[in-house]
Amino acid sequence: MTRPGASIFPDAAMQMGRRRLATMFVAGLALLTPTGQATADEMAAAVRADQIVVGKAERRLYLLEQGRVIRSYPIRLGPNPVGPKIFELDGRTPEGKYVIDSRKRDSMYFRSLHISYPSPEDRARAAKYGISPGGNIRIHGTPRESGRFLGDWTDGCIAVSNAAMLEIWNAVEIGTRIEIRP
Repeated sequence: MTRPGASIFPDAAMQMGRRRLATMFVAGLALLTPTGQATADEMAAAVRADQIVVGKAERRLYLLEQGRVIRSYPIRLGPNPVGPKIFELDGRTPEGKYVIDSRKRDSMYFRSLHISYPSPEDRARAAKYGISPGGNIRIHGTPRESGRFLGDWTDGCIAVSNAAMLEIWNAVEIGTRIEIRP
């Protein structure tokens, strides 16, 4: 078990250094464009993740490419984040292995990526209690009206800042694996 505040990736600091170098490289490429400038979308499009790992206790979302961390973001969860999700509206974020199975550009949040929760195991856990496991679990930005990002406030989703959501949106495709860890 990872101690609070510790990274689930032992060489995360080294990988963050590599990320900075890659960012400088992409920024350098912007000088080669006709206008000498690259948009944020063009720079973000250069990053492609093949896996997402969420550390609930750390409150971090990691984008990985071939097992290496390429980006890391602070997250917010539901008000009852410890333990796996059992039923709809329990305030918990699921734990386990899933995939990103759809994207939504327009909603009450700034963009969202749907997570394939519930798995057969999640359904069986909820069935033991005779209740619905729920199912609308997403990675999303903040509510459009407020831009709120303080504290844990979701109904079980994974919230990131809108700037982070834009980067994640550009880096992740449907079918990308996601592992949500305690």
